[in-house]
Amino acid sequence: MSTAKPPTLEQLRRHAIARSLFKPTTLPRAIAKLGFVQADPMRAPARAQDLILRHRVAGYQAGELEQRYTRLRIEEDCFVNYGFVPREWLPLLHPREPKKAWDAATRERAEALLAAVRERGPTHPKSLLEEFAHHGRMPGYWGGELNVSTQLLDGLHYRGQLRVKRREQGTRIYEAVQHPEQDQSPAARLERAAALLDRVVALYAPLPAASLGYLTSLLGYGVPHLRAEARQAFAKQARERYAHAKVDGHTWYWPADENPASRRHKADDTLRLLAPFDPVVWDRRRFELLWGWEYKFEAYVPAPKRRMGHYALPMLWGEDMIGWANLRLDKGRLKHELGFASGSKPKGAAFKLALEEELARMRLFLGCE
Repeated sequence: MSTAKPPTLEQLRRHAIARSLFKPTTLPRAIAKLGFVQADPMRAPARAQDLILRHRVAGYQAGELEQRYTRLRIEEDCFVNYGFVPREWLPLLHPREPKKAWDAATRERAEALLAAVRERGPTHPKSLLEEFAHHGRMPGYWGGELNVSTQLLDGLHYRGQLRVKRREQGTRIYEAVQHPEQDQSPAARLERAAALLDRVVALYAPLPAASLGYLTSLLGYGVPHLRAEARQAFAKQARERYAHAKVDGHTWYWPADENPASRRHKADDTLRLLAPFDPVVWDRRRFELLWGWEYKFEAYVPAPKRRMGHYALPMLWGEDMIGWANLRLDKGRLKHELGFASGSKPKGAAFKLALEEELARMRLFLGCE
């Protein structure tokens, strides 16, 4: 399904911006259009999911997704990363079969926790820790120790036996759930994997082939039991399912019903500070191809080795990615530090005004001065 005349790199850039940064709408409609909203617990100055949604939901404020979660038809779950998915996606993701099965002893402990949640209904993990203190503790991923029971609850959630009912001060409140069995015929499994790949393309397109291949491998997180089928869908169906063209030596893919060369894809003069996991900038390979410089997320890089800062937000002005900003709250006031890909700040009043307007929007979003 290749295009007759390939788009230019500039047209792909406008397409990438316009299709993702659509006109702000309601929260349910924005989630439906995106399909997946990646989550991250770090606040710098807000969580990633809130930073993503603020550009796409009219009047959105930090924390609104968590506050309205129980009234939305969404689930906290795993796709290519952890985040929020529409509830209608669940039959594509579950029943999930992890790559590594629990041993008998671990499974027994997990089943005891699951039975307790089934009996109690929506359950705060803290209420289980004393009863199951005999499960002990284990080394944490980033140092220190974690309760084994807390990790087992997380494992039950991943396996689709628990769901997040809501959060209280950021902590997951779990309830038991059971997903219906799915058709396990080879054709049905391949169909589910291809449908998930469609959702990847819908969220992150236009995508260079190498990035689409990488995202296909990341589907192994959300559907480890369909890893082979996802690879098959990418290798054998991508060229038939998606429009594609070779541009500057790279093959790019996008949904078959879209036209990157459309004149409708016009960038406005708004300056936007984007989350590191925003769909516009998530793919670092695509970022460098479209904007000509390397953007890195350095939150886990030792401070002396950082070039951009702890939580650098890419700075999109119109269709140009001109640099990045680090934001922090200091006694309720928003502070910012800027960096520029060219090494210097744009001259003239237009940039100053655009930045002031974006920082004002950010303050409203955060509810600060």
